[in-house]
Amino acid sequence: MSRVYRTLIALREGVVIALDSLRAYKLRTVLTTLGIVIGVTTVVTIVALVQGLNRAFSREISQLGTATLYIQKFPWIMTGQSWWEYRNRKDITTKEVEAIRQYSQLVDAVAPTVYTRRNVTYRNKELRGVEIVGTTEDYLYTSNAFPEIGRFLTELDVSHRRSDCVIGWEIADKLFGREDPLGKRIQIGGHPVRVVGVLQKKGRMFGYSLDKYVVIPFGLFEKLFGGNRSIDIEVRVKDPALMEEAKLELEGILRRVRKVPPGKKNDFAINEQSMLIQAYRNLTTSLWAVAIGVGSISLLVGGIGIMNILLVSVTERTREIGIRKAVGARNRDILWQFLVESMIIVAVGVVIGIGLAIGLAKLIASATPIPAAITPWVAVLGILFILTIGTVFGIYPASRAARLNPIESLRYE
Repeated sequence: MSRVYRTLIALREGVVIALDSLRAYKLRTVLTTLGIVIGVTTVVTIVALVQGLNRAFSREISQLGTATLYIQKFPWIMTGQSWWEYRNRKDITTKEVEAIRQYSQLVDAVAPTVYTRRNVTYRNKELRGVEIVGTTEDYLYTSNAFPEIGRFLTELDVSHRRSDCVIGWEIADKLFGREDPLGKRIQIGGHPVRVVGVLQKKGRMFGYSLDKYVVIPFGLFEKLFGGNRSIDIEVRVKDPALMEEAKLELEGILRRVRKVPPGKKNDFAINEQSMLIQAYRNLTTSLWAVAIGVGSISLLVGGIGIMNILLVSVTERTREIGIRKAVGARNRDILWQFLVESMIIVAVGVVIGIGLAIGLAKLIASATPIPAAITPWVAVLGILFILTIGTVFGIYPASRAARLNPIESLRYE
């Protein structure tokens, strides 16, 4: 008989004996498993929620464009300086836009953008507080604002301040329904503007609709709502691999045109989506820490429970161990038997815990806006739990049982 075959036979016998033992003490087994169930459910549920948030965030943040930089008065992530210090910075004007267009070698689209909110009406339908964006034809590329039907603003629309607009998908849906919006005139704050295009549906980002806005020519915006305001500048870098070089180039151009003396801090901010990603990673790091902390405590408590119950079991089954040794069982057979019992208890807890976590994650995803995602590597995580917790907390009782003297064990009452 080969060594491998003998090992498999010993493994099978160990599993059978362990299952018989656990069946004999059902209530004890259930109570012992409870700690593992709570720990695994907690860890897997939090992991599922974090994974779901990661996917949703990546999908939403990609709407900003991976090669777009945003030049603004305020940084997206404020640290150190007060809000008033940023507020008192000089306004960003079209002078900076022209400088970037003239001197930058690394960007291929520059779009000045200004924003306001107005009521938008069509016949007897009205939408309140719609975001109105004044910009140029390059906004198509800097913001991935591609038309679903019709067209985007052209250079002629912008240069002639035409009363044309492109509307978001939600605006078209709520104002026009099944009616074709192209060529129709909507009222923006009481001013008639002709619809020339409807943008592709983008969905939502951070709970904010990306389809509820109207884009009009930059000059028309200033004519209707005034031009005495700071603008934002969106620029698309020619190659995403050149983002850092482009930021340095833009910084030099902006410092020169805004006359920032050497040694002084920038009086503008160059924002990009990686800043949001970094802030999000910092947030999820905290969630991971909570998951690991709560899960570790629960698993530790569950593991200690397993070790305690196995020690009691060794004491109760001392005579049985003595009989097994008397008929030829080796120390490693006894060691294996109790280790298998430990792993089976953990395995039952892991399977139930993962099942509960999947159900809980789906319940949360269906009842709340929080997404959840169960990935295949949860199974790998479960196997690691079984091997680690089962071995760590089962090895001491198992070795204690294996070291029992067979003669003293047979005399044990």
